Amino acid sequence: MRAEQLLSDGELAAIEQRAAAATPGRWVAWLESRQATGGCSFIQLDADPDEDDELYLTRVTGGREIRGIDARTDADIDFIAAARQDVPRLLDEVRRLRAALAQAQAQSTG
Repeated sequence: MRAEQLLSDGELAAIEQRAAAATPGRWVAWLESRQATGGCSFIQLDADPDEDDELYLTRVTGGREIRGIDARTDADIDFIAAARQDVPRLLDEVRRLRAALAQAQAQSTG
């Protein structure tokens, strides 16, 4: 899909299904560079407060595993963790704006 193409209702629904299928709750990025986590950055998944649920990512560049603090990996982990909260909000905003546009168009033609 090119950037200037509008998302179809089907594409929005597919994005919403992926978001709904992901582990629920707030996701938090824990970065070795920020919190000194003990050697590994990770995403804490907030599915069950009584359970230690974490997602670890491995970056391999040019066949070589990147270990330790890496600014690109930190940025990616921040993005992935924030997406859990951001994607549902963005979907709601797209739908709200589409409804407002449809209402404005109906008023201008009616």
